[in-house]
Amino acid sequence: MTPPTGEHRNTSLYVELALTAAERERVRALAGDVPVWFAQPKEHTRRDVEAFAAASVAVGNCPPEWLAQAGDLRWLQLSSMGIDRYLDLDWSELGRRITVTNLSGTFADPVAQTCLAGLLALYRGVDELARLGERRTWSKEPIRPRLRLLTGASVVILGAGTIARRLAELLAPFGCRVTLYSRRMSLAELDALLPETDVLVGLLPGTEETAGLVDAARLALLPPGAILVNAGRGSLLDEDALVAALREGRLGGAVLDVTATEPLPAGHPLWSTPNTLLTQHTAGGSDQESGQILEVFEDNWRRFVAGEPLRNVVRWSRGY
Repeated sequence: MTPPTGEHRNTSLYVELALTAAERERVRALAGDVPVWFAQPKEHTRRDVEAFAAASVAVGNCPPEWLAQAGDLRWLQLSSMGIDRYLDLDWSELGRRITVTNLSGTFADPVAQTCLAGLLALYRGVDELARLGERRTWSKEPIRPRLRLLTGASVVILGAGTIARRLAELLAPFGCRVTLYSRRMSLAELDALLPETDVLVGLLPGTEETAGLVDAARLALLPPGAILVNAGRGSLLDEDALVAALREGRLGGAVLDVTATEPLPAGHPLWSTPNTLLTQHTAGGSDQESGQILEVFEDNWRRFVAGEPLRNVVRWSRGY
């Protein structure tokens, strides 16, 4: 849906982002004479609920149940790339009046850098050395011969979007052989790659097709010492099978930014699984995050005001 030119004249704007005072002024300047309501994420008051219900444009990840009651809402700019919490809504009905845009492409650099950092930490033993440092234990002789080089590694990235392409660029100086797995490849082709894969990276959206893609059988295809990275969706991975493979020493390690359940329960076995780095869904974060979100919103706001097509419109039939 493309808003018609001039619709903004009757617009009110709801903003649910953690912004500095300067960033709030930036939003007010952009909105001009349009009323703006600022709410703190996850700290909703009754007045926040009322402001959202009256808004025609909203920015931020509002509670999904609010959308059905927001009869004036025409455009929702999410503050995330993921849309999982909204998938169960009736978009055949809501989609007739609400356009939803996300932050696709915005987090390419931070997520790719976290993936690379996790890989280097495992390859170079930084995770183990950090734990030894906390215990004030010197263990140079047994550790040094076990350190590995990322140089020349065979990397298969599940996904071919902006994050996958950026990670491929970051791996290029290491001489890694990178293959991007996309819809154009068959599962048989993927399975043929896995026995020669040193690093398997998951960067796929959460859909019915990707759920459970990295299961016990595919983990078993990976060679001994292979490392798994998942920074896409927790649903991609059979976590029980991964825990077993790591505890038995069949795999060399895992970097998990996402898990099936978040926050990860205190008693979950992943907390104590060897050679596992849990980055707690922080990969998209940086000290520039709020500014980047505002840049996307500003561009789309100008399009909304001009009656032009919005960017990063969510395609609910595809699940992203």
